Amino acid sequence: MTGLPFLDELAWRGLLYQYTEGVQGMLAAGPITAYCGFDPTARSLHVGNLIPVMGLAHLQRSGHRPIALVGGGTGMIGDPSGKVAERTLNSLEVVEENTRAIRHQLERFLDFTGARAAMMRNNADWLMTLGAIEFMRDVGKHFTVNYMIAKDSVKSRLDSGISYTEFSYMLLQAYDYLELHRREGARLQIGGSDQWGNITAGVELIRRASGAEAHAVTLPLVTTASGTKFGKTEAGAVWLDPTLTSPYKFYQFWINADDRDAGRYLRLFSLLSREEIEALERGLAERPEGREAQRALATDVTTRVHGADATRIAADASSLVFDRSADPRQFAGGVLEALLQELPSAIIDARTLTDGPTGTTASVTMADGRTVPVGLKDGQSGRGVDTLDAFVATGLVKSKGDARRLLQQGGLYANGEKLSPESTVLASSRAIHGEYFVLRKGAREIAIVRVLG
Repeated sequence: MTGLPFLDELAWRGLLYQYTEGVQGMLAAGPITAYCGFDPTARSLHVGNLIPVMGLAHLQRSGHRPIALVGGGTGMIGDPSGKVAERTLNSLEVVEENTRAIRHQLERFLDFTGARAAMMRNNADWLMTLGAIEFMRDVGKHFTVNYMIAKDSVKSRLDSGISYTEFSYMLLQAYDYLELHRREGARLQIGGSDQWGNITAGVELIRRASGAEAHAVTLPLVTTASGTKFGKTEAGAVWLDPTLTSPYKFYQFWINADDRDAGRYLRLFSLLSREEIEALERGLAERPEGREAQRALATDVTTRVHGADATRIAADASSLVFDRSADPRQFAGGVLEALLQELPSAIIDARTLTDGPTGTTASVTMADGRTVPVGLKDGQSGRGVDTLDAFVATGLVKSKGDARRLLQQGGLYANGEKLSPESTVLASSRAIHGEYFVLRKGAREIAIVRVLG
């Protein structure tokens, strides 16, 4: 347990937005069970979803029991909150697949052992067998149309139109709250600030259906200091699934946080203590060029999502790319392997070029579909790949003529060393771990070549 009560912990971290009257007294009276729902309309959570996930984590650390509810049933419809148009409905198979993936991601943030072990629940367990007559009789009778229209999630769609399917979503979420109250004793639901209407509908349903007291706590929607949407990059959303956003790109998202956002993100997304965060904030103010706060943020969040090994590789890969003083030969093969997927690269199978005499050139098809000539030749340090061909193969230069001019000007580097005009061969004997060359053009452009054989 942490030293602060749940709401106080949320408040100093900037995670508290709104709550119902009386929730402080309920939380102070003893441990409760609370839940948060997650919509499986995509096959992965993204970093924007981490706000409610962290809310559940802090709830558990404050001595309460969390339930992560995956909406396998409501995911068949989709929440209209914050949407300006009707969602595309997913098939049952897609929703089930997404639900399994999201469950796996949620398990990395919550402790499923001990007296306050977290629980996973899926509302498909009760919604998929719920009859229409039963739902209208036992749930719908407690709400007037006027009550539902007054909610922001519905009101904002009245002009553009909202289907009965999405109009009824509020009642389905309210029914989830009632079911978890009956099944697990849930008395608190947390969610994003855009969920206030849906959550308070559940509070009202519990009061009317069972006469019990239930409460709501909402968390803020995050924006960046520059005014851009949090969690979005030029490549799109930043996902927790490593096949959608690699651990390297995930780490880069956090380490590239604006100085104005770094301290706030540490409070929102890490489990570091107040003392640790405030020390990092002071360091950021005194030595912003050190980026210690961003490194701590990137390490903490990436480790929780992808594990310590992936984080270590991502951090080393980041150092190799952005620290020109870093010696590429000091990095593990896994770092260079990871960068093959992130940087301009070429994999050259030298075994296909050894049948002819030294100097033979053959066409090699690269990963991006380009066909380029790559030659093997002898140099002062032994046999290897033609230097100019290697730079062209990665796309760092457009032609051998460009590469030759840059080589003469001292603008090309391999494995941290400036290449001389005589460095016409990347000798296999000089390859890192026997197969890698880290190539640079000028100060900023970098690529990886892997030579097989």
